[in-house]
Amino acid sequence: MDLGISGRAALVLGGSQGLGLSCAKALAEAGVRVAINGRDAAKAEAAAKEIGGGAIAVPGDISEPENRKAIVEKARAALGPITILVTNAGGPPPGPVESHAEDIWLNALKTNMLPAIDFARQCLPDMRAEGYGRIVNVTSFTVRDPYPNMGVATGVRAGLTGAMRSLSHEIAPDGITVNNLLPGLMDTGALERVYNAQSKAKGITPDEAKGAMAESVPMRRLGQGADFGPACAFLCSVHAGYITGQNLTVDGGLARPLL
Repeated sequence: MDLGISGRAALVLGGSQGLGLSCAKALAEAGVRVAINGRDAAKAEAAAKEIGGGAIAVPGDISEPENRKAIVEKARAALGPITILVTNAGGPPPGPVESHAEDIWLNALKTNMLPAIDFARQCLPDMRAEGYGRIVNVTSFTVRDPYPNMGVATGVRAGLTGAMRSLSHEIAPDGITVNNLLPGLMDTGALERVYNAQSKAKGITPDEAKGAMAESVPMRRLGQGADFGPACAFLCSVHAGYITGQNLTVDGGLARPLL
């Protein structure tokens, strides 16, 4: 299927590895010129080289406001107007809600909520000028079905979901869409931290904890990048122009909300 976005420019935050990289690859395969962000400059450069197709690296820590402005300016200067934005950031540490001090919560807001809103704000002028805009936020299935020991991640991502839902209504008349992708238990470095923590808490091996997580998914396996990236590319396509303010869960059936 031709997604109708070849030649457009996208900024993918946290795109140097994991689910962000899977999104960047899927967009590049659709002909999009991609700017890859990541805190580690070497990883971002390697990811851009791996993707090819004119992809560039725009490294920087998105929790710092001055870095966010520089990232957008560099991407725009190299690729032109940014009409596709994918926001993504590594999750806060797992653990019981009562175990996290205030600094953990504040850091999560600075990393997992506020940057996505700021990047959207900075890219909206390009989207309006071009008459095309897609914003996709990578959040978590726990927004729909809260998971034990994931209170910080759930809290800040639920807050982001609310803000982005309001934004989706505000910019819908401009033909710009805002949607969220909710990964389930995906076989990434972020999940490794979770099952390592579970192995310590339950006195089992990391492999046993990982296996138990896979068995908890109705499809009896952990998700892969190939399950996720194409969903992102579709939401960025011309075919998704009438889909906005939605939460698409990519989780093998793990979340159990009615709607």
